[in-house]
Amino acid sequence: PALPGAAGDYKIMTERGCDDEALLTVAEMGGADRLTIAAGTAETTLMTAAGSGVARHLQRHWRPAPVLVACGPGNNGGDGYVIADVLAAAGWPVHVAALGAPGKGAAGAMRAAWRGLIEPLTMAALEGAAILVDALFGAGLSRPLAGPAAKFVAAANARRAAGTLAVLAVDMPSGIDGDTGQVRGAALEADETVGFFRAKPGHFLLPGRRLCGRLTIIGIGIEASVLASFQPRQWRNAPALWRAAMPSARLSDHKYRRGHGLIVGGATMTGAARLATAAARRIGLGLASLAVPPMAWPIYALDQPGALVHRLENARSLAALLAARRFDAALIGPGAGADAGLIDQVETVLAAALPTVLDADALTVFAGAADRLAALIQAPAVITPHGGEFSRLFPDLVAEADKLAAARAAARRLGAVVVLKGADTVIADPEGRALINGNAPPSLATGGSGDILAGLICGLLTRGMPPFWAAAAAVWVHGAAAEAWGPGLIAEDLPLAAAKAWAALGDFG
Repeated sequence: PALPGAAGDYKIMTERGCDDEALLTVAEMGGADRLTIAAGTAETTLMTAAGSGVARHLQRHWRPAPVLVACGPGNNGGDGYVIADVLAAAGWPVHVAALGAPGKGAAGAMRAAWRGLIEPLTMAALEGAAILVDALFGAGLSRPLAGPAAKFVAAANARRAAGTLAVLAVDMPSGIDGDTGQVRGAALEADETVGFFRAKPGHFLLPGRRLCGRLTIIGIGIEASVLASFQPRQWRNAPALWRAAMPSARLSDHKYRRGHGLIVGGATMTGAARLATAAARRIGLGLASLAVPPMAWPIYALDQPGALVHRLENARSLAALLAARRFDAALIGPGAGADAGLIDQVETVLAAALPTVLDADALTVFAGAADRLAALIQAPAVITPHGGEFSRLFPDLVAEADKLAAARAAARRLGAVVVLKGADTVIADPEGRALINGNAPPSLATGGSGDILAGLICGLLTRGMPPFWAAAAAVWVHGAAAEAWGPGLIAEDLPLAAAKAWAALGDFG
């Protein structure tokens, strides 16, 4: 079957504004269903809308071919019976395989309405099928897949890998946790996933993001107003959320009005702070200062003619620089060297109570000492760990099991914004708000790209953007810049590409 788009693409069928970016947990989606039913919409009406919507999507975007609809014992299976019914009425060759039978509710009514045969869910049911519609469990799976379901999933995945089967998942590929994106025992790999009303965190958190394939969200009659009843606290990172917080360019601006940022550089890995400085300047701050060891001063001075480069002997000279000049934000850590002297420098920067980005070595030197770091933070701060740095700083938080929860817990503990990096970067603040980024291409897996991100965040903090939104905007621009550049990207390409991505959002200054 012809598949529209590529894996990882995301489309919302209707655009209404920021609410479209809300991500609902499994419990919140259940609450939206219940509120809609309580307001007078029958559960069977919602199920019919869901199943019919998926079937219409198949008809519009896939070529007719023999379809197996795999139905589970719950509401996801109920959707599946509707899909089978609509496709069969349209003349598609359809057969149904079921794992158990639903009770007397809406799903049971849809099974009873299905006019065709129902066979048991076995590997044999896959024979002759070109398309598998996965309506087994959806996002609300409560335990790991095992037994016949796991065997069926393994057989389907093998056929898909061999190129003889395409998979469309209803709500979520079976076996993926809708809240965490983690695999529960085993999981189907889908070419496309069609969800309802709003996406879920598991659609964007790895490995769920990869296993969902192309994601489409369709409306099923639930009104956006139900979101006000439980106020979701997680969103897909997108410009609609933070565009209003973007700093504006004015004709009356001068370099100091646009902010003065301080980047602390190291003696050996000098490229890191230089890349960060270039990124901060390209995102529009007015003036950048580099504080660097005397032995490396010529390297920085020759590379950054538009920046002020100061000799940094030790923490005392850093304190003197902070006292002598007015800075609007600071960045410390890239290429700094994880030694005891860096701890003193971090303490000095944080004591100045500037909005600060802590990256790389500035986090490594506090391994296992997150509480000590929290006590030092006196002003808005953003930390930007990758997975290894996060696990060293917070050894009791297992990000691999639930990245969203781990980032939130870390943000609360530090009193800082946490940017937990990866292809599914999570941005969390101490109040529990969280964003999941979905536009990072594989080309960002290149040395120095993290330094660029830290510099972009520092630049936006310097320009006065609130920390949570500065981090969110920088992460999105970072991904957009890499996407626009395409193959062959290296870190040195990113500052200029990021400037173009930022300008496309409306900041031309």
